Amino acid sequence: MAKQDNEVDELFEVRNAFYIGSYQQCINEAQKLKLSDPDLKLTKDIFMYRAYLAGKKYGVVLDEIRSSSPPELQAVRVFADYMSSPDKRIQILQDLEKKMSSSVGVGDDTFLLMAASIYYHEQNFDAALRCLHQSDSLECCALMVQIYIRIDRVDLAKKEVKKMQEIDDDATLTQLAQAWFNLAVGGEKLQDAYYIFQELADKNQSTSLLLNGQASAYLQQGKLDDAEGVLQEALDKDSNCAETLVNLIVLSQHLGKAPEVSNRYLSQLKDSHASHPFMKDYLAKEQELTKLATQYLSASA
Repeated sequence: MAKQDNEVDELFEVRNAFYIGSYQQCINEAQKLKLSDPDLKLTKDIFMYRAYLAGKKYGVVLDEIRSSSPPELQAVRVFADYMSSPDKRIQILQDLEKKMSSSVGVGDDTFLLMAASIYYHEQNFDAALRCLHQSDSLECCALMVQIYIRIDRVDLAKKEVKKMQEIDDDATLTQLAQAWFNLAVGGEKLQDAYYIFQELADKNQSTSLLLNGQASAYLQQGKLDDAEGVLQEALDKDSNCAETLVNLIVLSQHLGKAPEVSNRYLSQLKDSHASHPFMKDYLAKEQELTKLATQYLSASA
């Protein structure tokens, strides 16, 4: 049952733009809003700075969020610092562990979400889930769905999607979570996933996030030409989107394109998104292959 709320959500456009991956629109909408309620203004700023962060504009976040800023914004700044400074990550993780162990920020959804996002990037999914379980916010639930799918616990993802539907089944985040779940289940659910992404694009606008969702559905259905068209549109919108590049690498292999085509996307991914899970896995396999080849040559000498 959908949540009934007669109050106008002044931040709807800001939130919605962020959720569908339209980060510049989120920033533009946030900058246009004139709010008198300090809580709404803080929430608006949180989404705005997270949109800058998602667009890799780390400097804006680090420069504008100061030590005097509210704790919720400080949490966003920590995530920006983590993403922009690989050499600081060990210290940031140690500080985060201290905060978690002393229950600092436990009642703050933004802190829990940022902490979980850092653990997610570290592929420490247990720690991420421990953070998220402390909140019932739709955003925390949505990230839990992604994690459960990532660790092949589709059964738990299904429970989380159901929980989100009970909170607000019409919410954009709930629709996205249902689509991600459908992609994970596969089969006849793939078409349902495609329709959800398409409906969100029709109601709002096409974004790389939504187009990659459609492309994933096409790829799993073996509709390679359709996937190529959608991914080309995604590439035109954002030529450096990690998910678009990953899907293009996969598609190039399936279509039997010349090696230099997928190698070009791979090089771009390596240059701009070295910490992406696909890239980490690829580099690990590459190193293992090099090691095996060296061992083989040594044994044959």
